[in-house]
Amino acid sequence: MGLHSAQKKHFPLRGIDGVVQLFDAELRKSEPDLALLSLVLGFVEHFLAVNRVIPINVPGVRFEPLEPDCPNSCFPTVELGMISALYERFTAQIRGAVDLSQYRRTASGSSRELVKKVSDVIWNSLSRSYFKDRAHIQSLFSLITGTKLDSSGVAFAVVAACQVLGLKDVHLALSEDHAWVIFGKNGEETAEVTWHGKGNEDRRGQTVTAGVNEKSWLYLKGSYMKCDRNMEVAFMVCAINPSLDLHTDSSELLQLQQKLLWLLYERGDLDRYPMAMGTLADLEDQDPIPGKENPLKIHLQAVSSAQKHYNNEHIYPYMYLAGFHYRHRNVRDALRAWAKAAQVMQDYNYFREDEEIYKEFFDIANDVIPTLLKETTAAAESPGEGGEGGEGADKEHPKQAAALSALQDPECFAQLLRFYDGICKWEEGSPTPVLHVGWATYLVQSLSRFDAQVRQKVSIVIKELEPQDDDDQSSEDPREGRRRGPRRESKLEEQSSSPPAAPTSPASQTAAAAQPKKVGDGGGRRRSSQSLRGGDTEGKPKSPSLDSAPSPSPSPSPSSSPQQQASPSSAGPVVAFQSEKMKGMKELLCAAKVNSSAIKLQLTAQSQVQMKRQKSTPAGDYSMSFMKRQRKSL
Repeated sequence: MGLHSAQKKHFPLRGIDGVVQLFDAELRKSEPDLALLSLVLGFVEHFLAVNRVIPINVPGVRFEPLEPDCPNSCFPTVELGMISALYERFTAQIRGAVDLSQYRRTASGSSRELVKKVSDVIWNSLSRSYFKDRAHIQSLFSLITGTKLDSSGVAFAVVAACQVLGLKDVHLALSEDHAWVIFGKNGEETAEVTWHGKGNEDRRGQTVTAGVNEKSWLYLKGSYMKCDRNMEVAFMVCAINPSLDLHTDSSELLQLQQKLLWLLYERGDLDRYPMAMGTLADLEDQDPIPGKENPLKIHLQAVSSAQKHYNNEHIYPYMYLAGFHYRHRNVRDALRAWAKAAQVMQDYNYFREDEEIYKEFFDIANDVIPTLLKETTAAAESPGEGGEGGEGADKEHPKQAAALSALQDPECFAQLLRFYDGICKWEEGSPTPVLHVGWATYLVQSLSRFDAQVRQKVSIVIKELEPQDDDDQSSEDPREGRRRGPRRESKLEEQSSSPPAAPTSPASQTAAAAQPKKVGDGGGRRRSSQSLRGGDTEGKPKSPSLDSAPSPSPSPSPSSSPQQQASPSSAGPVVAFQSEKMKGMKELLCAAKVNSSAIKLQLTAQSQVQMKRQKSTPAGDYSMSFMKRQRKSL
């Protein structure tokens, strides 16, 4: 069965508005036709980005200028004949390969065997060898005309094929870097249908339960998006790739993507799709449409959506927000958003398949933040050094004044510490190490941008857990009990260690940091960290939602450093460290001079990665064995 007459009447599609009108009509239906819309987008993208040629060289395809007075900006006219032929070919291929009578259908929905069969049909129609990370192979147009699809394109094609077969319970499931399908009653069943990463090995037909239980970012601990049909349309719109090469984008494709996302946004179809809102906000920031919402407001809505619908387990809403502030050189807000992203990341375990988010954090820590602080330092030092502090300087050199205020703001330094604390905590208990000497080099560089008096205005406290967590040794994940051990060690050694002049071991550094500690009110590590993220995690003493921080003006303990006693904690923000590495660096971070060697040694020490290979420690044994270098076997 081909296209319906109601669909045919929209053709030919002329210009961006013609495509938007077709999408609008399909989104008004209970079941928008995924195959049709994907073929249209793939056709347009092919002739604007892949085969961008002079119109007369393409037989059967007409190009029309988007603007009458701008012949250089052309848009392919989407003819009914070509799209209808591609559509019938796809539907015939799927219906001819899958005999529904051979598979049981229950009241709850489709069977795993049937979903696996559909994925086999898509999988077997692909070319045997091609570069699977190349651009512009995410649509059904690429599948039908070139037998190529990328990883997420395979998952989408499986869902579109199931729609062709009338399997309305099969939908797309999305994390921030992977896609699979859900089916059955209320989407309770899950099935892998594609590969992930560079290898071709797949787990097709298997559930995603193992990935959820091991707390890898790839599966978001179960807080992934369960799409409906309109969200699946939003997914294909977000998948539009406007790049012509590494440095150039198609302006026509950017305009098309922006208008389609506005259509979905205004219909409310992006309310549960944070990454789509982030994409829309970025497009709007780059080329705003008059009368539309502020990009910053959309970014904040994306963050709110992740907090409301996905247990605040998503990273990219904060990344998009930080990118917005970075482009506008808003140092404080950019650092705050990156810190919140790291605080979300700290509750995951790092696995090899999470390399995409590792690259994001690596680039931020070792390129973006150092560059931002370097530019800020240069701006602060550039013009008229003589009138640096007066009001006249602020008026004459606003950029210089903003740069000075950022480098002299203890809150900026506090957010930098929270960012690294989240990264270090992410590494704890993970089977794969995160930090190496490259991280340490740029950490020292970033710390050095802040003067000692600014760093000493930040009050650092050590976050501890309630005693009842000792019983968590019997939790489902054996890493949990082992991960908690070292925190009691810091509590036990507080009274016996002397304040170090030049700390040489994480244990002694942690022991010297005997700031007042407040136990989290939730009992479990995850709950306490979520309550820290749920409210205002700025770290300001007056914030009532920062339930893990001490009272606003704690009296300095005898083991506090002289610098901290000189500046009361009420004068600056409070940072509650959760990672063992940052706890061990407490004194180093606020010292008058940045000790680069000691910081590098501490940050790159053998971390909790070793703990997975060790036996779980008894209830009363809180040795720092995870900090000891493992002897190599002969």
